Amino acid sequence: MTDDVAEHAARFDEKAGEYDDGDHSPEYRQCRDLVIEHAAVDADDIVLDLGTGTGAIALALASDADRVIGRDVSEGMLGQAREKAAEAGIENAEFDTGRFREPNVDSDVDVVVSNFAMHHLSDADKRDAIDVIAGLAPDRFVLGDVMLFGEADPEEPFYSPAVDDPATVGVLADALTDAGFALTAVERVHEQVGVLVAERAGADQT
Repeated sequence: MTDDVAEHAARFDEKAGEYDDGDHSPEYRQCRDLVIEHAAVDADDIVLDLGTGTGAIALALASDADRVIGRDVSEGMLGQAREKAAEAGIENAEFDTGRFREPNVDSDVDVVVSNFAMHHLSDADKRDAIDVIAGLAPDRFVLGDVMLFGEADPEEPFYSPAVDDPATVGVLADALTDAGFALTAVERVHEQVGVLVAERAGADQT
């Protein structure tokens, strides 16, 4: 992360109350929808959503999963996710603090998802995070994020160099492969936004 975790969490705490009503780009929304689609959750799956924010993806997947675990560094965002779950009567989703490299999960999971969160990490920390995710033994990891298909263009609105550090698609693909995943789909939403779908080597992909 290009600044420390406490500062990052505080920044999102300030945004939490209005985050769902924010002016999210069409690319962000398309990325979110693709992550949900590619998660392909089954009724007996345990799903981990890293960087869950206000729980948009976690709660969308809850009705199809056995259990959904949301993790984030921002208590403000987690509070919003808990409120939304309670209002919707969703009882199989739980939200608590956790980081990519310390997800605070006490069991293996079947599916890991993340959307617009990992780009806050440096490339080296992304690789460490992917190794941690692989250690949870998921069959599938779906990553939607700011990622560079071409040259970086900081004039575009998808990231701020002061706090973000998006990786190239190649860097992410290499990290996934080195961690034991096979990249099975690449969705290019924008020159700087995409979704990667990775299956654990040997996992049943039917």
